[in-house]
Amino acid sequence: MNAPLEQEASKASSISADWANLSAADRIRAIAAAQRDGLVATTSFGAQAAIMLHLLKENAPEIPIIFIDTGYLFPETYQFAEQLIKTWDLNIQTYNPTYSSTRLEALYGKLWEQGDKGAEKYSVMTKVEPMNRALNDLGAKTWLSGLRRSQSSSRADRAFAEQQKATLKLYPILDWTDEDVANYIKKHDLPSHPLVGQGYLSIGDWHSTKPMTEGRTAEETRFDGAKRECGLHLPSDQQDFQI
Repeated sequence: MNAPLEQEASKASSISADWANLSAADRIRAIAAAQRDGLVATTSFGAQAAIMLHLLKENAPEIPIIFIDTGYLFPETYQFAEQLIKTWDLNIQTYNPTYSSTRLEALYGKLWEQGDKGAEKYSVMTKVEPMNRALNDLGAKTWLSGLRRSQSSSRADRAFAEQQKATLKLYPILDWTDEDVANYIKKHDLPSHPLVGQGYLSIGDWHSTKPMTEGRTAEETRFDGAKRECGLHLPSDQQDFQI
């Protein structure tokens, strides 16, 4: 490992240790105080997005929040996003794929139906590429994300901080349980995504998201259980794209 990589790994390890005994609010305040420039957050306006957005609003409202609009989100997601942006005056920076949904399907068909390679190409074109642009445009060095360990087996061993290519990724609510989530929502009377009441646990693009039904596990509600990560949150050793 070369010197810069060793320094980055050491920084991530140090933050993870420091964050272990802090609250989510203190974690966000600490990184916002330590890093004035190059700090961004992301949101999908999904099932539990209001939690991180509320934490950011209350503790570091100046942080730009990147929203990747794939063009394939549920109508309810756009409505939910509009509600939160207006009500909380969020600093949202929206990025779209280079290819519109119409153009993408005209040239490549429904990639999400074309096996693993098609799904991977779809993720890169609609999520990874616009995220790369957003990070570059905003000069992002550190990225706050609302991932939680209890959401899936692929996230169970995540540390609070990890280096993802050139970007340091931090997870302020990584150790929150489902009970923690429910308690925070109740305490602050947070608005709920409209599809949550219809049995949706995790909400992404309409074509790869299903409600929780009898006989289906939570992980099977996204991508039919074939995977959980769209490409933006793969562990560092599984990434083959630049971010």
